[in-house]
Amino acid sequence: MLARHDHATSWLQAWSDLGRAPRTIDAYARGLAEYLLLCEREQIDPVTAKRSHVAVYVRELSARPHHRGANVISLDSGSGLANATIQQRLVAVRLFYDFLVEEGLRQSNPVGRGRYVPGRRRSGGLQQGLFPRLTKLPWIPSDDQWLRVLDVARREPVRNRVMLALAYDAALRREELCSLRTDDIDPAHRTLRVRAETTKNRLERVVPYSAPTGVLLSSYLAHRATVSRARGPLFLSESRRNHAQPLSLWTWSKVVRRIALEAEVERFSTHTTRHLCLTDLARMGWEVHAIATFAGHRHTDSTLRYIHLSGRDLADKLNRGMQHIHAWRIQTLTSEQMPTTDGVVHG
Repeated sequence: MLARHDHATSWLQAWSDLGRAPRTIDAYARGLAEYLLLCEREQIDPVTAKRSHVAVYVRELSARPHHRGANVISLDSGSGLANATIQQRLVAVRLFYDFLVEEGLRQSNPVGRGRYVPGRRRSGGLQQGLFPRLTKLPWIPSDDQWLRVLDVARREPVRNRVMLALAYDAALRREELCSLRTDDIDPAHRTLRVRAETTKNRLERVVPYSAPTGVLLSSYLAHRATVSRARGPLFLSESRRNHAQPLSLWTWSKVVRRIALEAEVERFSTHTTRHLCLTDLARMGWEVHAIATFAGHRHTDSTLRYIHLSGRDLADKLNRGMQHIHAWRIQTLTSEQMPTTDGVVHG
């Protein structure tokens, strides 16, 4: 599909030349290919397409059944595709039209962006884009669900156990975890170097891991030497087909998915450990800037999406507050003198 559109090929090549991550290029290519396929089917010239034509694409995405059907874990768009997936598809189309505008092939971008409009008080002056963006709190398991996951995980091979431990201890994203190399580990200080090229926003960071994880890591390194003594990728495949090759992202996802199903915690994913770690740091009283540094976020706005308190935490806070209010109201009812909210009694 993309090969039939010279402008699309040129745009993707430009992004590749700029050093964008291969997975990012692949995601953009798939999103744009879907849009171009719709244009071809509807007999729309993508170079001259209008906002109404892009709206047809949005409508199709909103109503499209998910290709995984009954295997979909959760939906947040009210349809087959999640809100975040639809937003990702639109990003590819919007960036493609940015390219066409820069090349002088168009005057404006039909996808557009949310922009400030004077007088729109209710929305803070921000005009909504083509499709509403939903920002949901990340899901984390309850204590019982986490224990069920750990009960299954403790029967896993040492490689899988240490990967799960590091994913939680250091709040690692899937790619950051699977891309660790033997020289990224500093056992003397119990730290990991997360290289910039493996991170989402190209920010390198050094993060600690716990002493129990260090013991487990030492056991894995001894086991790894029986698979390969070569330095390089830390986590290696032990299958017959890919023996001693770097463990792929998809293999790790399958491992976590299998653990989740066996533990009957289907929402548990490779990113859940990161959510849980950052939330636990917030519960321990870490400042938001410290958590942002630990997580590798450029802005604290991103960190705040991860930091949410469980219903139990909120209930405790509410209970403590209500005890004070209740005591004041009872005092008001039982005293002949009139107390105030600051505790001063007036005759």
